[in-house]
Amino acid sequence: MRYSAEHKQQTREKLLHSSGALAKAGGFATTGVDGLMKAIGLTGGAFYSHFPSKSDLFTEIVRRELSHSPIALLSQAEDAGRDKLQRCLERYLSLAHLHNPETGCAIPALGAEIARAEPAVREEAEHWLCQIQQAWAGILDDGELAWALLAQCVGALVVARMLARKDVQEQVLDASRALVNRLLPAPAD
Repeated sequence: MRYSAEHKQQTREKLLHSSGALAKAGGFATTGVDGLMKAIGLTGGAFYSHFPSKSDLFTEIVRRELSHSPIALLSQAEDAGRDKLQRCLERYLSLAHLHNPETGCAIPALGAEIARAEPAVREEAEHWLCQIQQAWAGILDDGELAWALLAQCVGALVVARMLARKDVQEQVLDASRALVNRLLPAPAD
């Protein structure tokens, strides 16, 4: 039975959404094609009508996740400014974000896997990270500070997720939010 192009596109979207959440929660490499397809109620054989390889799916997940992350969306906003960036980073460095990787930013959740991935995956990640950095550099008038803040926030989440105790996780996030607040003081009137 042949499906319409619209049905195929809807299935592809479901696969991307589900695979992105699964990858951020438990890792992309640890979930096989059968598991990715089972999550949306299909067999593994149907996968190849949507993507030529699992690596191609990973490249698309990285593009989709990084282009739709809160920090990327902020960088695309017309009214993005220091205050909005500071509020966004405070939400980014929250326990809610820490404990819900499947709905959060893909950078801390998938960064290590992206680093080991094929060049196409790393190039896609680089494209979006550079987009974010350039937008933040425009807001901050400082390209080095933009990279430092991006690395600080991602690193804080990675370190906090590695820890077992909630009180120590909170210490890491609190320290990082305090640093962000020192680095992004409210603009003088």
